[in-house]
Amino acid sequence: MTHEPTLEYARHCDETDPLRAFRDRFALPRGDRGPLVYLCGHSLGLQPLAARTAVLEELDDWANLGVLGHERGRRPWIHYHEQLAPGLERLTGARSGEVVAMSSLTVNLHLMLATFYRPAGRRTKILIEAGAFPSDRHAVVSHLQWHGLDPQDHLIELPPSGGELVPEDAIESCLERFGAEIALVLWPGVQYRTGQAFDLARVVGAARRAGCVVGFDLAHSIGNMPLALHDSGADFAVWCSYKYLNAGPGAIGGCFVHERHGQATDLPRLAGWWGHEIATRFRMEPGFRAAPGAPGWQVSNPPILSAAPLLVSLALFQEAGMQRLRAKSVALTGFLESVLAPLRDEVQIVTPADPDARGCQLSLRLSSGGDRGRRVFERLGASGVVCDWREPDILRVAPVPLYNRFEDVFRFGEQLARALKEVS
Repeated sequence: MTHEPTLEYARHCDETDPLRAFRDRFALPRGDRGPLVYLCGHSLGLQPLAARTAVLEELDDWANLGVLGHERGRRPWIHYHEQLAPGLERLTGARSGEVVAMSSLTVNLHLMLATFYRPAGRRTKILIEAGAFPSDRHAVVSHLQWHGLDPQDHLIELPPSGGELVPEDAIESCLERFGAEIALVLWPGVQYRTGQAFDLARVVGAARRAGCVVGFDLAHSIGNMPLALHDSGADFAVWCSYKYLNAGPGAIGGCFVHERHGQATDLPRLAGWWGHEIATRFRMEPGFRAAPGAPGWQVSNPPILSAAPLLVSLALFQEAGMQRLRAKSVALTGFLESVLAPLRDEVQIVTPADPDARGCQLSLRLSSGGDRGRRVFERLGASGVVCDWREPDILRVAPVPLYNRFEDVFRFGEQLARALKEVS
């Protein structure tokens, strides 16, 4: 699709956008000069206006009912995670019982590794991408060490192929070569720094042929890309919900466990009482009987005040529809490319050009010496543009289809051109 990098074109797109009304259902940050150009949903999504009401309702139930809110609240707390499951199933392409909202991303990753990383014989290694998000790397290194294995010898970090990106055929080649030594593959759905999206089914297929367990970190995928976790055959996946899911800072995370494992109640796990089968949970007996499906990996009852905003946001996703959101996302990033085209001598788009290989985030390398790139980023902030910076030279920008406009994208390009000119 061809885009015109003009304000008039942006406003026309906004006027004809079938999702334009959703912007009014979010709290839009403001600065001293008025509304900010907020393009940082890949780091923290904006607050749905209804989230405040949802949290206040839980506070009211706590005030009026006390402990009875677990059973008599307007959304009974004992079953709260069950109310979140349908929306998460739709967004992840999971079947009933395969997802659960619980804990946080890295805690969930540790819980999954405790079950699915089972080194034995020659098969002891873990494969991740070079430059993985630090928390993921910390987690896998700690599990290698927990098993008495040296990460220097047992962690494979696959580097990019001739640039910034890791094509799926490089993953396949690695698994063909080293697969007999790899116990587990942990891969991102969307790489946080480059914005590259991966074909999850292809990654699973390569891992399966090599006899490896495979799991995904979907922090930058869920709510951003259409997902089909069950059909992909992934063993597990984990995510946070404070980015594209707009559930607020430190919000409850989520987890997927394929149904072929969810019914295997004898799998090793780090158990907690909320993962116990619900029919006998409150008998307080010493023996653990896992609840079927992903809920059997819960360790604690859900944080209600953290989960309430997610319930609101999932309702917005259902109303908007992931297919419509994805279509707008592709158009927004395409328009962003056209706006950046006049700056190509100073701005390199690191993220793949193929819309199927990216979500709504574009990562930009600012060609400059010294600290010029960071100074450009700081100048953008001073002008009312919110994006983020990753050392040493990457600016990450994400026009989110639920609440961003084409005019936001145009204003970003306008301010970036000005900042590049002023910071010499």
